[in-house]
Amino acid sequence: MFPSANVLYLDQWILFAIYWVALFAGVFAFVHALMQRADAYTAAERLTKPAWLGISGGGAAALLIFGPGGVGMMFWIVGLVAVLVYLVDVRPKLIEVQRGPRW
Repeated sequence: MFPSANVLYLDQWILFAIYWVALFAGVFAFVHALMQRADAYTAAERLTKPAWLGISGGGAAALLIFGPGGVGMMFWIVGLVAVLVYLVDVRPKLIEVQRGPRW
């Protein structure tokens, strides 16, 4: 007895969830980069605002176009890494610079 072709298996559900969470993170990273002041990037000693807009926007586009499985998975992983670098490294520095010294 074989399951029907319409049944999604657990691994497919997990990849589906990862795809949507990563896509949300990519859009969030791009919007966050868009909303920040341009001088905050240089004050945080990171690349310029247009550079991070290109990196986060390109990463979000790669997450949207390519899925976590299939031929374009390498581009999807590169897009995910670009978005995660922004979220984990650049975003906290921008927040720290714009917030000022904490006493």
